[in-house]
Amino acid sequence: MKTFSIAIGSDHAGFRYKEAIIAMLLSQGHTVRDFGTYSDASCDYPDFIRPVAEAVAAGQFERGIVLGGSGNGEAIVANRVRGVRCGLCWNEQVAIWNRTHNDGNCLSLGERTISEAEALKIVQVWLATEFEGGRHLARIQKIDR
Repeated sequence: MKTFSIAIGSDHAGFRYKEAIIAMLLSQGHTVRDFGTYSDASCDYPDFIRPVAEAVAAGQFERGIVLGGSGNGEAIVANRVRGVRCGLCWNEQVAIWNRTHNDGNCLSLGERTISEAEALKIVQVWLATEFEGGRHLARIQKIDR
């Protein structure tokens, strides 16, 4: 499996899965930077998600992973950063489409919506899936215009 440089961040509601994902990624040889939060104490997700998205957009990291309770707010924040294509994924198939159709460079997960085992598998599938290009490239270019 190819290894990536990955930025990761969460709010309090995604903290537990973030820690599990970091452990898995490191064990697989990926480079990981944790942008926080660093506990399950209540916090505001934009404070941790925007820096992840900005680091991905700036090319400091190849991929980003953001987590929260549902993952919805996190995906919204990440997608406010130009150059980020963040998809909220709740199963492996959606993660595959995020990569093959949208060249997703950021993944959003909701700790309250899927099991930890599902989250770990989604991350693995998302990282292993290549962008298809072709007709999808023209669509991505329209998004960026």
